[in-house]
Amino acid sequence: MNTSTKISRRSAISTVAAAAGTLATVRFSSAAEPAPKLKGRIHHSVSKWCYGKIPLDEFCRAVKEMGIESVELLGQKDWETVQKHGLTCAMCNGPAGWGIPKGWNRVENHDKLVAAYEQMIPIVANAGLPNLICFSGNRDGLDDQKGMENCVAGLKRLMKLAEEKKVTLVMELLNSKRNHKDYQADHTAWGVEVCKRVGSERLKLLYDIYHMQIMEGDVIATIKESHPYIAHYHTGGVPGRNEIDDTQELNYATICRAIVATGYKGFVGQEFIPKRDPFTSLRQSIQICDV
Repeated sequence: MNTSTKISRRSAISTVAAAAGTLATVRFSSAAEPAPKLKGRIHHSVSKWCYGKIPLDEFCRAVKEMGIESVELLGQKDWETVQKHGLTCAMCNGPAGWGIPKGWNRVENHDKLVAAYEQMIPIVANAGLPNLICFSGNRDGLDDQKGMENCVAGLKRLMKLAEEKKVTLVMELLNSKRNHKDYQADHTAWGVEVCKRVGSERLKLLYDIYHMQIMEGDVIATIKESHPYIAHYHTGGVPGRNEIDDTQELNYATICRAIVATGYKGFVGQEFIPKRDPFTSLRQSIQICDV
């Protein structure tokens, strides 16, 4: 992901996402069909980048009809639109100019990153939003222990401000096998150890189920063990990051029951590339996860 988490964060599939957006615009009239009442044990969110060029106003109206409470991975310019529709942005983009390959694992990045996040954290807080994404960066020859030490040293510099403003910095776990070659925060245990060493409730993890299934599997046991360090979840079908139904290898209803059982009160964000009518796929994913 680009730290601003634009569609380019998934450049390999941006064309698919754009196509999905075109289809969704054509079929928008079907998007606002009344949805069954949700159980309320899962707070539902959705990543806008997966839905191509659908205008944000139209997208917000459609997803609210489905019971979705958040549209995420948006920058500051879009927050007002989302909030106008009675929604939130459960995961905010990070500062512009910082992306997945270039993050906290390099000491030479720290001063500029600290300055960028010190500017961004109060903006997120003033908007009443909870979470701000961040990334480890790629290894580029850096061993995991040193990368961890560097991440901890840099992120500690922000914790006083994050605690004061009640904004959580959330490091995303990504797979380095298929989508983000060489990314350092590619295993849950590594990310958990970073959180433990920083020692603040204002640094947690984005556990992307799609990415961690690819890297390590054992999803439910890992969630049970690591949930105190997880601030947010993402979905996605494996293989392919498509629909989360029975076309893929994960049972999301069972996974979501495990998440609920941990006492988690945050958001589960749908982050898959729909292969059919996007709103039909999105509505189905919410029903699957509404356990």
